[in-house]
Amino acid sequence: MAKSMLTRIASLGFVIVFVISSIGAAPFKINGRQSGDYSLEVPEVEYDSFVLEAGAASELERDVEITEEDLSSEEEVEETVEVEEEKPDYSNFFMASVQDFVNVRKEPNTDCEIVGKLYRKCGGDIIERGDGWTHIKSGELEGWVRNDFLLFGDAAREFAVANCERIAIINVESLRIRKGPGTEYATDGLFEINSEWSVKEELGEWVSVDYKGNTRYVAAEYVNIELFIEDGETMEEIRAREAIAAQEKAKLTANQGAYSASVDEATLLGAIIQAEAGNQCYEGKIAVGAVVLNRVKSPRYPNTIAEVIYAPGQFGPASNGTLATILANGVNAECMQAANEALAGATTVGDAKSFHRAGSDSSGVVIGAHVFY
Repeated sequence: MAKSMLTRIASLGFVIVFVISSIGAAPFKINGRQSGDYSLEVPEVEYDSFVLEAGAASELERDVEITEEDLSSEEEVEETVEVEEEKPDYSNFFMASVQDFVNVRKEPNTDCEIVGKLYRKCGGDIIERGDGWTHIKSGELEGWVRNDFLLFGDAAREFAVANCERIAIINVESLRIRKGPGTEYATDGLFEINSEWSVKEELGEWVSVDYKGNTRYVAAEYVNIELFIEDGETMEEIRAREAIAAQEKAKLTANQGAYSASVDEATLLGAIIQAEAGNQCYEGKIAVGAVVLNRVKSPRYPNTIAEVIYAPGQFGPASNGTLATILANGVNAECMQAANEALAGATTVGDAKSFHRAGSDSSGVVIGAHVFY
């Protein structure tokens, strides 16, 4: 009879039994030496807990016995079997081929009711493909679209790869966020399982993602990368979205109350509008004027237009000479009109009191090149 490996281990005089709990699915290693020194190698994944317990050899032999025959059998099982990877089937996949949107109709006829819209990055499933029209489903939207406005199969997939955002979906309980593509870089928190993050670049063993406007890195083996294919909108969804947008706009444009100003103060307000938003749309010009007046009305800021504009470190043009040049040359008519509307209480940004150049961190009301908050 083959002698068990556990019996041979027991002859050394001791055995260590490792009980590991709440480890999850990721691989790990326990390295041991006869001297009794052991080390645990844990990958990038964060674990809840793990417990190491020691026990007698006789107790271990009652639970598991591994024979040389077992090892031989196990080696046979471990032989590599090459399986040809099945090519994904995109025969029932479509993408919209439009610059803006295409109408989706109840029946394959341009005289028929419009049930929704597909936009540039929308895609979905093909229910029935005809000669001139295709019956599609995209999210909650189902209906008919002319084939001229659709891409099918591999062409649809290629378009999606080239144009749609890639999303990294975390597939372990918690994953370290690193400041660089390697374990030598410092961590910056943890991502939870199933959380989704916008992919910037795939770098082999690492993936860079957008994390709060910064580039951060995660180990590639612990994320699934998928294309973010947008869904079309039903007419009901469109009407609901437009109603919410109208409510929000109403809040942002509610009159803030008139402010009585002298001619010189109105001119100064028009000048700062021209300095900060002279190349922006008219809504953006009113927004800058509103920010100045919202500060004047707030107890947190000075209570005159001049004091708000010339406050140290607040408006760059006031200190770099730009504002003075505009005042010397005269304010243009559109900026003066925006200043007078703002003085009458007009606003496009509600009671916002600050703005800066729009960028990756644009949490606020974005108008042209500025974000107001």
